[in-house]
Amino acid sequence: MEMTACRIALGPLLYYWPRQAVLDFYAAAARSAADIVYLGETVCSRRHELRPADWLALAGDLRAAGKTVLLSSPTLVESVAEIGQIRRLAAQADYPVEVGEVGAIRALGGRPFVAGPHLNAYHGATLAWLAGQGAIRFVAPLELDRAGLAALLAEKPAGLEAEAMVWGRMPLAFSARCFTARHFHLRKDECGFRCIDYPDGLDLRTQEAGEFLAINGIQTQSAQCLDLLAQAAELAALGVAVWRVSPQSQCTLEAVAALDRVRRGEPAGTVSPPPGIGRCNGYWHGRAGIAWQEAA
Repeated sequence: MEMTACRIALGPLLYYWPRQAVLDFYAAAARSAADIVYLGETVCSRRHELRPADWLALAGDLRAAGKTVLLSSPTLVESVAEIGQIRRLAAQADYPVEVGEVGAIRALGGRPFVAGPHLNAYHGATLAWLAGQGAIRFVAPLELDRAGLAALLAEKPAGLEAEAMVWGRMPLAFSARCFTARHFHLRKDECGFRCIDYPDGLDLRTQEAGEFLAINGIQTQSAQCLDLLAQAAELAALGVAVWRVSPQSQCTLEAVAALDRVRRGEPAGTVSPPPGIGRCNGYWHGRAGIAWQEAA
């Protein structure tokens, strides 16, 4: 993949931000170098700062600004309301869908879609099956190291694009249990929407006070911010067509600008994560994901 042809994507917002913060963020994103924007609530259907009509209005604004817009489906479907959310996504024809779990593929009925990172496509047979169902692009699993990603891309069916996350806290796991509510000794359905107080997730520390993970409702994230900006060119050389930036409360669009520099043949430079959050790239180097290794 020629670097100049690489596109930059903003992944779906994983946090529960106040309404105005969301609107301000996407207004700035419309002026950024991002080519693709994924929209929608993928973590918790109880979050209601933005309703479906608000997401669609944002989609229209971003499309008018020249962005390719996709709507992302939930990753963990547990309730009738979430099934209804998937059916509404499948029923609309204005925007393609990023599939967060396999059930949404059936709802789409063969329409083109993007296979999200939590479909766990680790080998060519899975990619071939996804392409047969209508996938036009897949997001590579986060835990792959360089060799693993190269092997996966070598098995990729022709015509199926690859996208890889390069910046942001990594969403690692999901659970039916809401960890944020449990942290505050609250029932999941009576959580008081505490997630809104943690714009980058709630840090978890070991007994030795070391950074370990972050919790974001039902989602467990890496404590550190993935930073593969220095490896963006290498990802493109392997065949990755889209670099994904996952929104954080600060510096997200700086990461987008850094990737724009890379595709113009310039150094990415250093982009700091939000204060209090470190950087990691251990998976890429075949080490523990939390590790950080400076570029050679």
